Amino acid sequence: MERVFDSRNFSGQEALAAWTETARREVMPKTFRAVDSDVFRGWFDEMSLGPVQVSSMAYSSITTSRTSKSIRVSDPECLQIVVPRSGPHFIEQNRRSSLVGPGELVLLSSSRPFESYAIGEATLMRFPIALLPVSARRVDQLVACRLPADKGIGQLLVDYLTRVTDNHTCYTPADMPRLGTIGLDLAAAVLAHHLEREDDIPADSRQRALYARVTSYIQDHLGDPMLSIDGIAGAHHISVRTLHRLFQAHGANVRASIREQRLERCRRDLGDPVQRDVPIRAIAARWGYLRPADFTRAFRSAYGVAPVDYRHQALPCPRARRTSRE
Repeated sequence: MERVFDSRNFSGQEALAAWTETARREVMPKTFRAVDSDVFRGWFDEMSLGPVQVSSMAYSSITTSRTSKSIRVSDPECLQIVVPRSGPHFIEQNRRSSLVGPGELVLLSSSRPFESYAIGEATLMRFPIALLPVSARRVDQLVACRLPADKGIGQLLVDYLTRVTDNHTCYTPADMPRLGTIGLDLAAAVLAHHLEREDDIPADSRQRALYARVTSYIQDHLGDPMLSIDGIAGAHHISVRTLHRLFQAHGANVRASIREQRLERCRRDLGDPVQRDVPIRAIAARWGYLRPADFTRAFRSAYGVAPVDYRHQALPCPRARRTSRE
């Protein structure tokens, strides 16, 4: 992500004007007013995922307004999904008002006037409404409504945004449009769910959203030794055959994916200096390997070295390091 604004780079009187200009350039024209202070503090990070823009930001107490005049000046005709990470966020649009906090999300349309008050931090996802398989008129029914983000498809969208922003340095330029497509599919699924119009979503979008849901479920349950293909399929109300075909469509294999992710978590923990004294069998059990012999065999097959030897290579003992320096 690129930091496009940091109030520390401006004097107290200049920061709000600079924030306003950044929002105009990166998002859309708005008017801001600092609350309870003449000094505004905040930062703004931006990431482009093809037609999707993901932002992380923090701000001191501030009110925001987008007027009919602002819309006439510039309307990107986009939808903005706001996911508060801390602090209250009060939103008013389309004759609705909501007080939204962590564990929830709210939608804003660039084509309708709105008012907001906020303090804290939030993640934003912005994209053209035209890319949704749902009409703008239908989307208007959900703007400024509090939607749950701590369960179901809403939580999956938030998990996606969290992983994208936290791991942004791991992606290549070629990954960005693909990540944007996943985000659009999840956003469409959230909206269709609340509009009870899931059938409006194209089949390929539904499949990508399902794949994202399943892979997220697997990541959350890697430490469960009882994680199984039958259990994964049952948790998502699909057949085992459908589950295999879903992974095959993405060039993956269910069992191989589980095995690779578990071994990678084990490899990461074995090379972690903080976990130097954690027994290898405990690390293996943490990620679903209850039989040490099974873990050793799988680890050696994947990495060409036994777990104990890998740890010795990754974490030379302190005495050995001192001796080598001497």
